[in-house]
Amino acid sequence: MTHFLAKASLAALLALCAIPATVSTAAAAGPQTRYAIEAQYHQPIHGCSPMQAVRKAHYFGLRDVRITRMSPRVVVVAGRDRRGWDRITFANVRGCPLIRR
Repeated sequence: MTHFLAKASLAALLALCAIPATVSTAAAAGPQTRYAIEAQYHQPIHGCSPMQAVRKAHYFGLRDVRITRMSPRVVVVAGRDRRGWDRITFANVRGCPLIRR
């Protein structure tokens, strides 16, 4: 029983000593956190941007490329190639991977 009481009191002592250490660390962050929050809002969107989809379709050989449909999952662009009208579907994630041509 004495071992249990010794271990319980040691655990309680460690828990009480850890509380002031976490509070002082949080208080030290003070005014600098405002800049960190503002910087987060200026991060680029990691989806497939319309301009990136148009550039990629032009690279695949389409001319006069236009976006015909954009949803949370896909970006569809249409344009002309040497055989006529064609459509390319890209996934709306980072890097615009090709789904279907």
